[in-house]
Amino acid sequence: MLLIVGTIRLPPENLAAARSVMARMVELSRDEDGCLEYSYAEDVLESGLIHVKELWRDQPSLDRHFQSAHLSDWRAAWPALGIHGRNLKSYEVGEARET
Repeated sequence: MLLIVGTIRLPPENLAAARSVMARMVELSRDEDGCLEYSYAEDVLESGLIHVKELWRDQPSLDRHFQSAHLSDWRAAWPALGIHGRNLKSYEVGEARET
């Protein structure tokens, strides 16, 4: 499995406009074959900081995601929304366990 975690940033005044675009990205990504988890979350202390968490079954699933139309649409929306500071890392992980 591949775990992707990190952050993106946008001007706090653009959060309202970004919510519907982010919701569409999350919904369509969750519907993809091989997507086990996909979420965005606003930081409770720093307005405009969005935490990203994705879990993919395998690299081919993630590769297909990178070629999806909704990912292209999402990235095309970044300039108008002021999205910047993308900082995502990918980790290969094993099976989850309760802690």
